[in-house]
Order: sequence, then C-alpha cells, then structure tokens
Amino acid sequence: MVRLFRLLVLAVALAASCAVTSAGAGSRRDRSIAELKPLATIKLGRTADWVAVTADAVWVGSTGPDAVNRIDPATNTLAASVVVPGRPCAGLAAGSGSLWVPLCGPKPALARIDLATGRVLAVLDIGPAAPESGIAAGPDAVWLIIDKSATLVRIDPADNSVRQRIAVPAGSFNPLYSDGIVWVTQAGGAALTAVDAESGAVVATIKTGPHPRFLTAGAGAVWTLNQGDGSLSRVDAARRKLIAKIPLGTPGPGGDIAFAEGLVWTTFSKVPLAATDVATNRLRRRWRGAGGDSLGIGFGAIWLTDYKAGTIARLDLNQAVRAARGK
Repeated sequence: MVRLFRLLVLAVALAASCAVTSAGAGSRRDRSIAELKPLATIKLGRTADWVAVTADAVWVGSTGPDAVNRIDPATNTLAASVVVPGRPCAGLAAGSGSLWVPLCGPKPALARIDLATGRVLAVLDIGPAAPESGIAAGPDAVWLIIDKSATLVRIDPADNSVRQRIAVPAGSFNPLYSDGIVWVTQAGGAALTAVDAESGAVVATIKTGPHPRFLTAGAGAVWTLNQGDGSLSRVDAARRKLIAKIPLGTPGPGGDIAFAEGLVWTTFSKVPLAATDVATNRLRRRWRGAGGDSLGIGFGAIWLTDYKAGTIARLDLNQAVRAARGK
C-alpha cells in the first residue's frame, strides 16, 4: 500500500508539472536565486533541515552530526550545536521555554532542549509518525502526530506527559497552532482538519489540493503547500472554507512554507524560494537554482536551508519583498 501510494503521488505530481502553465518553466515570474545574494551562509552538517525562529536565535536541524544548531542573528555565526540521539526529521517548535525536536531513528523520540542554556532537558518516548511530519506549540501544550493511524497528542510541558489523544483523519501528519485552533494537514488525502485546542474536538474538515503537508497562517487564512500538484491552498480561518487554490509549479516531496510582509513564502528543491501575494492570490516570483527545502523568517531575514549542502543562508527580507513585487 505504501509503495502504491508513493506511485500515485508521483503520477499526480508529474501530471501537475505538465499541466501548470501559468507558473511553468520559462515563466516571466522566474529568476535565479543568485539575484538574492546571501548576507551570510553558515555550514552546519552533512544536511540541514527544519528551521525555528525564536526571540534571540535561529535554530536549525542537521545530520552529520545529528544535532540542532543555534545561530546568533546578531553575528550570523553558529553559537552552539546541540547533539541529539536521533535525526531531526519532523520540524522544530519553540514553546514553554524549550525547543521541541522530533527525532527519527530505530526508536522515534522527542527531545526537549532548554532555549536559554541549550541543554537537553529530556528525551521523551513520544515519536513522530514519519519523516516530514511536524510539531506545533501552543500557549500550554505541544502537539504532535505520533502514528500513521493519525493520533494527535497534546503534550503537557509541565510534566512532559501526554494529556490527551485525538483521532484525526488517517494520513494526517502536520499540526499548526493558531488562535485557539490546531490545524492538521492530511498529506495522505486532500483535506485540512481543525481541532479545538481547548477541548480537543474536531470542529471542521476542509477540502484542499492533493496531499497537503506543510502549512502556515497569515492574513486571516491557513495556507497549505500541496505536494500532489505543487499548489497552494488558501483556507479562510474564520469561515473554515477553501477560498483559493494557486498553482506554484512545484509538485513532489519536501518543501516548507511561511508568511511575512503580505506574502506567502515557499521553498522546494531546485525552486528554493517562491513568493505568493495574499492580496491577489497570485504567484509573484519564483527563484530557481540550487538549495532549498526549509525556511524561517525573522530578524529582517529569510533563513533558507540548502538541504544537500548542509548550510543555511541569511537573505535580506526587504530585498526579497522588493524583488517579489517587481520593484
């Protein structure tokens, strides 16, 4: 079944890449990523993936070594590398004074790291469902999908215990906390699930593009990056209704998404950055070239990993915004 699912995803992705013309190869929207000259590029390991921006640092996962790395944005240098007992494989989340790091390996786990000291506080026997899953932090809980049957767990930071288990649609992997709702993408299907963060009740299921995985919130909406056809879905958060589907021309595995400055920013292998205007629901710019796969935004910058090179680059956010808007 897993092999069949992967073949179906590949078939949909190939069809979508041929069908998308408004965002296709050679589009006037395309530029080289070289035009966004990095302010700094920092080597972290054999690979670099997953980014979390906190009040005073940028954290990035790596392999070779298996670690999470603290970047000092004041100096653009590697301030610390915290070794963890597994591969960071399913996002990073900051909450309750800690960085929460899902780990893959023979025994999936969840590492908790003190943001102030970089010390590993605990390694919990609570693993992610799969690579490219995700984790979310709210005001009083951490949220994680722990199995492929799609059990969403609420973890209490007070004692690191699982306080609640919630069934969401099979094939769901990635949660996002926003304004009292935990939004969960159904990467094995074509839907977004809304879970009330206080009660744990599933309050809505909204249709999206095929195989949504990564998601972000902004401009009164939740945005899903759909791996099946390389599109972006916009869901009105208040009405819980799909209001736009935007072709990006980036189908397939991997990727990441963030919101800033009235634009939704996405990254994908060989298309390391793309910008979609929330005012018009239109792709404004795609930058092609090497690198990409995860990003974070903060400190006036887009922090963009090159997965295969094991690096993270700091791009000037204002420059990218001007370029996206053709200024």
